[in-house]
Amino acid sequence: MDDLTRCFSAWRVIRAGDREVVEGLVAPEHRAPSPDLARALKAWPHTAYWARPDRSEVVLVRPVGASRPERWALHAMLLVITVVCALGAGATLAGAFSPPAGSGVLGTLLAGAEFFPAFLSQPGEVLLSGWTFAAALLGILVVHELGHYVAAARYTIDVSPPYLLPVPPTVSPLGSLGAFLRLRSPVVDRRQLLDVGASGPLAGFAVTLAVLAWGYAISVSAPAGFGYSPTFIEIGHAPIGLGDSILTRAFREYFFPGAGSVQLSLPAFAGWAGSLITGLNLLPLSQLDGGHIAYSLLGRRQAPLGLVALLGLIYLSQYWTAWLIWVALSLVVGGWRWTHPSVLCPERPVSWGRQVVGLLCVVVFVLTFVPVPFTG
Repeated sequence: MDDLTRCFSAWRVIRAGDREVVEGLVAPEHRAPSPDLARALKAWPHTAYWARPDRSEVVLVRPVGASRPERWALHAMLLVITVVCALGAGATLAGAFSPPAGSGVLGTLLAGAEFFPAFLSQPGEVLLSGWTFAAALLGILVVHELGHYVAAARYTIDVSPPYLLPVPPTVSPLGSLGAFLRLRSPVVDRRQLLDVGASGPLAGFAVTLAVLAWGYAISVSAPAGFGYSPTFIEIGHAPIGLGDSILTRAFREYFFPGAGSVQLSLPAFAGWAGSLITGLNLLPLSQLDGGHIAYSLLGRRQAPLGLVALLGLIYLSQYWTAWLIWVALSLVVGGWRWTHPSVLCPERPVSWGRQVVGLLCVVVFVLTFVPVPFTG
């Protein structure tokens, strides 16, 4: 540390949880950087980056104290259960398995508990009949969360491994409620927030594109009106209409120009779900990925944008009532606020290159958002 501070005209140290942040104003003679500063930065074993384009300020982050042990057993258990639920959902979509049914809240919970012995007692060909759906969907979810994880670890943010959220196909046709990870130390500035917030959706979006291309290539067309929607799936031989985003409509028109209706293959439905999840996460609300990105680009001006998004979802709930559930979940995650909390140093600017990344996320949101996900 002394080799670095000798190159600073002034510095301050911020203790944020179990992380120590050093903000150094670089002396004019070391801003190139000088050989002394370059050597000191190269020897620094943790995070270091220039805070301003003229290299007048550098930020150093390092952990202090012992690192906390991870709950690997819990993560492994959630992974295994999620894989089972996703395989069960895929087998249901493939028509190879009929999950237990229940009515009412208690009946649904009991049916969910009955799903595991009922599904796991099936022969191997049934267990694996929906593997293309499970692999595609979990690939999108895991890559999304790993994008966040890698970006957070790059800044020495104390971050947990992903927590996968399983749900039996008796409750959801996806077999998963998604995934999340925990940031256990504060985010220093809007640069860090943008990198961490944008990396997950962009990484997941790249996988979603590949999955959609694979899935639509093996989907089949159907007569107009057969699925009550231009895009549909079948569960128990009953067609369920799916709403389109700009992205999924483009894939349908490319692979099936002029088709009246398209029945999605298992990986195509996984790609549709991945696109839906990406759009949901990019809503500019509170602690969603879109909230992180909006605050990174706009600062406190994210607040009115978040309110518009909230009111927009409430309006759309007349066409799909589950939007109210998403509104409630977004508010719970954000501590009952649609605004984003401040970072430690909100005044530090975001470079134009990162602003372009943020605008790219806005484009991805426009491409993937589905106003009415299920149409019948």
